[in-house]
Amino acid sequence: MREIVFDTETTGLDPHSGDRLVEIGCIEMVNRVATGKSYHAYFNPERDMPIEAEQVHGLSAAFLSDKPLFRDRVSELLAFLGDAPLVAHNAQFDFGFLNRELATCGHAEVALDRMVDTLAIARRRHPGAKHSLDALCTRYGVDRSHRVKHGALLDAELLAQVYVELTGGRQIGLELAAEVEEVTVETRSFRPRTGEFRPPRPHSASAGELARHKEFLETLDSPLWHN
Repeated sequence: MREIVFDTETTGLDPHSGDRLVEIGCIEMVNRVATGKSYHAYFNPERDMPIEAEQVHGLSAAFLSDKPLFRDRVSELLAFLGDAPLVAHNAQFDFGFLNRELATCGHAEVALDRMVDTLAIARRRHPGAKHSLDALCTRYGVDRSHRVKHGALLDAELLAQVYVELTGGRQIGLELAAEVEEVTVETRSFRPRTGEFRPPRPHSASAGELARHKEFLETLDSPLWHN
């Protein structure tokens, strides 16, 4: 099954109040294994960059000023996404911005039934724990040492590894019944024993053995069984 793990960076938290999408990073996975194919783009938001947002992702208005508009690259983005399920952490946020940008340039929104939210999965699997991407990387041993600031493609790469662990690790899709190789087991037929059997050996003490045992007991000084 083909899936796309993606992440976005924005100018703020609310696409309906004028905040815009400024970066998207996508990782292609097939049967929960990254294929090596990815899509990454920066977009000119045609507005200022609030300092609070810039401190999160490090993308300034000056850096984005010469980048293409979302509508200029929307066709290639949609071609990469195809009809695959879309995996994101706190997916309502990313879907909200993606669909707002699509609607602004006259494209149909991505159906919400394609949404796979790793935050919701993490909350079900680890109730009461921390569920940020950083916390999940720590839990599952995913190396995030190179993550200084948020970045859409880097975060999508980290999330892809976390997603595999959240959904069962590398055993996902393992179909043993289809892949078990025929095993030849050496068998040996039973062969009845031939020849004469020895007669049963007597186990009771002989008269001589009993007499010697009695003599030995008489040599004991104050045995316990006489007390």
